[in-house]
Amino acid sequence: MTTISEKLSDQLTRQSKRVSQSVFDGSRLRVVLLVDVYDGAQQQFLEAYEQLCNQVAQVPGHVSDQLCQSIENPSQWLITSEWESAPPFLTWVNSEEHVRMVEPLHSCVRDTRSLRFHIVRETGGEEAAAPASHRRLQASPRIGDGVIRHALTFTVKPGSEREVARILADYASPQARVDDATRLCRTSLFMHGNRVVRAIEVRGDLLAALRHVARQPEVRAVEEAINPYLEQERDLNDQESARVFFTRAALPAVHHVTAEEHTEGERQALYYPARPGAGMRLAELLAQQDEAAADDPDSPVLRSTIFHRDDVVVRLVDVRPGQGGHTVLPEPGRQAALSALLDGEPVGMDLVTDRRSPDA
Repeated sequence: MTTISEKLSDQLTRQSKRVSQSVFDGSRLRVVLLVDVYDGAQQQFLEAYEQLCNQVAQVPGHVSDQLCQSIENPSQWLITSEWESAPPFLTWVNSEEHVRMVEPLHSCVRDTRSLRFHIVRETGGEEAAAPASHRRLQASPRIGDGVIRHALTFTVKPGSEREVARILADYASPQARVDDATRLCRTSLFMHGNRVVRAIEVRGDLLAALRHVARQPEVRAVEEAINPYLEQERDLNDQESARVFFTRAALPAVHHVTAEEHTEGERQALYYPARPGAGMRLAELLAQQDEAAADDPDSPVLRSTIFHRDDVVVRLVDVRPGQGGHTVLPEPGRQAALSALLDGEPVGMDLVTDRRSPDA
């Protein structure tokens, strides 16, 4: 018979080995945006930024920002901003308001790269001088596994679902190696009704991997083939059209937990339709549920990633073989809280394809 101390020891061991990434720990967020401006467009960029920063200052959760210009290359700029926590920033950056707000920058910007960090420690300033219990800093570093998880979601015209599923399932996998530091690990594609969700796992640089995939002829052929069926029109030969489409399609990972790293499971995705404005809170409750499940050695869930954008929440889970049915149901005591945030029942999505990269 297993004793209480043995159970506690097993739980502590599981926690020490757990991979956990989350935006929900309440600590402050630092956002770093690297910007490459067209030669000669520096003044235009500065004027567009000044207009933008006045609008961003009114966004709930925004604390401050800085604009910096490289002392070595005047075309390179750096924008840093601080936010009370990650959820309000993600709510804003994934909104239609943000898409419209940044439009004036596109004509003068060649490329951008966004990085987001929880603040773990700091020196100087009133915040740093406050007692640790009053500072909104990440309490301890999280343990990662070197894998970045991201998803895209979009809808297709009703009636075209079967043909779209056939096209998306029938393609040659792109080369896994992007460069010396970046590999494609896994791509999983699901559908529910006319909604498509494509989840990818990358080891290394996510942006480099996305650009690598977009350049592959086999992937480009699939994207062109589904263009006539998309509800949101796009032209992949038009840089602005493609940029807007993929900006709106981005479905960022907001939480990931791995309870058992080396155990193979069955992959499935669950779609949670949120009430308007309740998506982030719904994602947070699901994250709490999965953190609790990771502490339970009898839980069927081996790994879970929660993706969120606007009112779309998707939970990608790897479960022990034959135990997938348990993942749809909320943990006891959470049913009422989840139901209040849902705009319909959570449903399992149909798996179209799930591919691991053999040389990742």
